[in-house]
Amino acid sequence: MSSQLEAIETNDVALQPGRIAPPGQYLTFVLGGEAFALGILHIKEIIEYGDITEVPMMPEFIRGVINLRGRVVPVVDLAARFGRGTTTVAKRTGIVIVETVSSHDGDGDDKQQDIGIIVDAVNEVVDIGSKDIEPAPAFGARIRPDFINGMAKQNGRFIILLNVDRVLSVTEMANLSKAVVDDYQSSEGYE
Repeated sequence: MSSQLEAIETNDVALQPGRIAPPGQYLTFVLGGEAFALGILHIKEIIEYGDITEVPMMPEFIRGVINLRGRVVPVVDLAARFGRGTTTVAKRTGIVIVETVSSHDGDGDDKQQDIGIIVDAVNEVVDIGSKDIEPAPAFGARIRPDFINGMAKQNGRFIILLNVDRVLSVTEMANLSKAVVDDYQSSEGYE
């Protein structure tokens, strides 16, 4: 991986002090045998894994795009985004359509962007109270610390509460895509 890609991936990694996921409803899902959750307010819909059109020269974690009722929606493989290799498609594999907000266009206006995320299986929507949420661990997690908003205790198990704005940062993904193109062009002798 180039130093440019490494710089982008580790940029602004620290969480804001005291930041923790709020209580509320969360959609839980499984990825690589671990339980994760996203706030239900970010979820637009859940669809079956289907035809994904690959887009050349994208980072490994961007699997491609899908046509969702006439709209082009990029699809991110969360396992690959977390550096765990690509998701193996199985019977319960699904795509969760998540609504994110981006201001990467430079005009100061926030834009909504739908992004699909590939998960091994969707579980359920759960209510998580503030007493059940603990801060993200400072070490030991197998994903970047800024991707985690907290750890929820449910039925004797921990659920990793994801920070959707960091995991699906349109700005960061655009910068990573540009870095992939730049690396390709420099290796091929383009100026």
